[in-house]
Amino acid sequence: MLLSNIKYLFLLFEKYPSTALRRIKYKKNMRTIQFREAICEAMSEEMRHDESIYLMGEEVAEYNGAYKASKGMLAEFGEKRVIDTPIAELGFTGIAVGSAMNGCRPIVEYMTFNFCLVGIDQIINNAAKMRQMTGGQFNVPIVFRGPTASAGQLGATHSQALENWFANTPGLKVVVPSTVYDAKGLLKAAIRDNDPVIFMESEQMYGDKGEVPDGEYVIPLGVADIKREGTDVTIVSFGKIIKEAHIAADELAKEGISCEIIDLRTVRPMDYDTILTSVRKTNRLVVLEEAWPFASVASEITYIVQERAFDFLDAPIQRITTADTPAPYSPVLLKEWLPNAGDVVKAVKKVMYKK
Repeated sequence: MLLSNIKYLFLLFEKYPSTALRRIKYKKNMRTIQFREAICEAMSEEMRHDESIYLMGEEVAEYNGAYKASKGMLAEFGEKRVIDTPIAELGFTGIAVGSAMNGCRPIVEYMTFNFCLVGIDQIINNAAKMRQMTGGQFNVPIVFRGPTASAGQLGATHSQALENWFANTPGLKVVVPSTVYDAKGLLKAAIRDNDPVIFMESEQMYGDKGEVPDGEYVIPLGVADIKREGTDVTIVSFGKIIKEAHIAADELAKEGISCEIIDLRTVRPMDYDTILTSVRKTNRLVVLEEAWPFASVASEITYIVQERAFDFLDAPIQRITTADTPAPYSPVLLKEWLPNAGDVVKAVKKVMYKK
């Protein structure tokens, strides 16, 4: 029995190297928790292991976090490690960067990543570049986390998906989980990383529920996950908008179209190999992203695929993004602005040459 199980594991890794760990999961009891609880558990577990880790941000302490993602942490770790800040992103971002250069491992929570633009100089010009500019004398082990993209009628200045901005910056790693399981495992990896990590969540996902195993688990950064295997077309996405890909895949399956869905999980470093392997199998690619089209993550994926797998493509690559305008406040316009499952269905049928 032991030999047969070992043989199965080797075959699984050989056939599905990027999804083997997800399929095996862990021989532990599984429990269902919310996305916000997964974030809280990841931070708390790492803080118990390492006293140099602390959390700071607006309302993270007394209020248990704007989205209750740090509930109970002040009571456990005290006010020196769970720190409420003024509404001054430039200031507390700079403090965090400086403390990371002096042996701490801060976690900075932004109430929304739109607000981090006030402190973007500290992220781009200091955190991202310090290791190179000092010849490796200073690491900046820091996690900048909080919600990204739209969350309903919050207006144009509160509805931006900025992951492609940060992914454009050498020195930063960018993580955008879409499930409870991934959120916890990826955040633990981000906190342990010795480089600055942008960890982007979604206000509309904090109440999502999913299974996580009891005990320790960490998901390595830079590894995509095949959420659904298919043979006819590859759909690449990440973050909360990937839910629309799953809805579309279910609809398309009724018409006999088999979709393979890849969740990037980490935008940078990007797992190009998983994407290319899938495209060489399905010969078609659709990229779904909740961001503006110009210089998007989808643009990067499109370039890499045409460079390294052009001869395998049976149709031009299709990308689906938000409209190229600021996010509207009107619910009718917002619905049109955001990508949806219907857009995915149309794009898949286009690359399949079906009406």
